[in-house]
Amino acid sequence: MIDSPTPDDLARTLRLAVDTLAGAPADADWSRPAGTLGWSCWETVEHLADDLLAYAAQLGPARPPRDRYVPFVATRRSPGAPNNFVRAEPAEGVPGLLEVLDASGGLMVAIARVAPPDARAHHPWGLADASGFVAMSLVETLVHLHDVTQGLGLPWAPPADVCARVLARLFPDVPAGDPWPTLLWATGRTALPGLPPRTDWRWYAEVRA
Repeated sequence: MIDSPTPDDLARTLRLAVDTLAGAPADADWSRPAGTLGWSCWETVEHLADDLLAYAAQLGPARPPRDRYVPFVATRRSPGAPNNFVRAEPAEGVPGLLEVLDASGGLMVAIARVAPPDARAHHPWGLADASGFVAMSLVETLVHLHDVTQGLGLPWAPPADVCARVLARLFPDVPAGDPWPTLLWATGRTALPGLPPRTDWRWYAEVRA
């Protein structure tokens, strides 16, 4: 059996993520690019919150959609910005942005804890069960925190055991190795010894035994 990540893993990682971002200096520039992304740090956190709430929404209906996303209306703040239906009120500043992230993540954790074992919902990279959506929520959180903390100059060292479970659930095609650097390589963020950064990658969300 695959050692899949759990809702508790997601709750623990989200707490670490919010606490890490809350530790940014008061004068931190959230308009800076998030790592190698074309989005700002603020936009990337909004995108992460949007992902988490969208994944919760996929599992939320009594009959989750198997061939499409739940049809929320998404828009862009500006050309090239993330296409989101979740937004943080700019006037509320960074505390408001982090509250939006915390709330979206909390809803995903809650939905995952009560989803029936036979629930399946659409993702473009595979029809997934609750553990798949937990794993996808985790990979989004782990790697986008890497992006944002690079932009803000903050440390980010997520739990190796959680990274290992994400790799086992979503990335059966990657080599064995230190889980966190391997996850960064698997998502095109960095190189590994003898392996250049990936320019074409995906995960495998479908249910696996």
